[in-house]
Amino acid sequence: MTAQTVLGDVFVALGVLLIGVGAVGLLRLPDVYNRANAVAKAASLGLVSVLLGVVVLAPNATAVVVLVVAIVLQLFTVPISGHEIGRAAHRSGAPLVAGTRQEGTDAGGSSPP
Repeated sequence: MTAQTVLGDVFVALGVLLIGVGAVGLLRLPDVYNRANAVAKAASLGLVSVLLGVVVLAPNATAVVVLVVAIVLQLFTVPISGHEIGRAAHRSGAPLVAGTRQEGTDAGGSSPP
């Protein structure tokens, strides 16, 4: 087993672990805002890690170009989509979990002028 194979396998395993953590977060977290955050972060980093592992394991020019483009697109689109999911949830009136502190409000619950 070469160092390249070990490094590629580590990236793929780390990616699968991160995607699994995102899936657990989707099932276990209490509200849509927490769920969207968990999935956006963990799944995007997991997919990028898996794609990096594939680049290390299959380093031909075509695969590298395609996978680097996929990584860049993933890193640009996932934060935007996660934000839009949260925004849509907020606009539709999705409730926050009890105990969540909202920015822009004081301890009395009124918003600042």
